[in-house]
Amino acid sequence: MSMKHFSRVMMFGLAIAATGPALAQAGDAAKGKAVFARCAVCHSVDPGVKKLGPSLSGVFGRTSGTVPGFTYSPAMQKAKIRWDAKSLDGFLAKPSAAVPGSRMVFAGLPNPADRANLLAYLAGATKK
Repeated sequence: MSMKHFSRVMMFGLAIAATGPALAQAGDAAKGKAVFARCAVCHSVDPGVKKLGPSLSGVFGRTSGTVPGFTYSPAMQKAKIRWDAKSLDGFLAKPSAAVPGSRMVFAGLPNPADRANLLAYLAGATKK
């Protein structure tokens, strides 16, 4: 492979890899914190804090249904979704469509700006 071709392949790969974080970076974290108030009834961003839903601490990069000590629906356990900005965006739009059979009763966030803001907040608030 020529160096020119290798450089093009690398640039393409980097562009693809960067699309997930771009979703989170496009939002406003301060506005996302306000959106998270809807989620905070069931979820915490603090490590180990279980509510009706699992802690979202460390959610980016985690596989669905894998927080120790939390009892997930069989559907969420089988989904095997690796959570990143793109997969979370799709899930948050309409959880019941993304993971049919999930116990999550939240209807979703149909507004793309709300999701982008929430993802920006979660990107910072859920880092371990």
